[in-house]
Amino acid sequence: MKKFSTSFMGFNKQEIKEFVKEYTTEYENLLNKVKQQDIEIENLKNNLAKYQNIEETLNKTILIAEDTSNQIKRMAREEGKSIVEEAKRNGSRIVNDALMKASEIEHDAEDLQRRVINFKRKFKQAIETEMEVIDEIADKY
Repeated sequence: MKKFSTSFMGFNKQEIKEFVKEYTTEYENLLNKVKQQDIEIENLKNNLAKYQNIEETLNKTILIAEDTSNQIKRMAREEGKSIVEEAKRNGSRIVNDALMKASEIEHDAEDLQRRVINFKRKFKQAIETEMEVIDEIADKY
């Protein structure tokens, strides 16, 4: 608490003026700092909303990719069965061709599944990294 010296007609007016000026400057600086922090918070909120929108879009994309993968697997199994039946009817040459094609389709389905798993892992890492950045920024203020 600031103590003012007294003069002839009360407190020293010069000390009072200096104190008020100092206090006003400090108050204005604090107000400016709060305004800057409010702006930064708003920017961070906007970025967070953007990243949440990206996350939602990527989650939908992952679900579509998984559904597509399941459809491809189902279609591959159906096609494989059809090819095997036809091969049985047409002989060993057709059987060999059908087994090779079914294997390729299954390999493609497995490759797609691996890609989906890899994509999920990378996306999760990206979101976690962004959340760490947001947490670090939030910890600063």
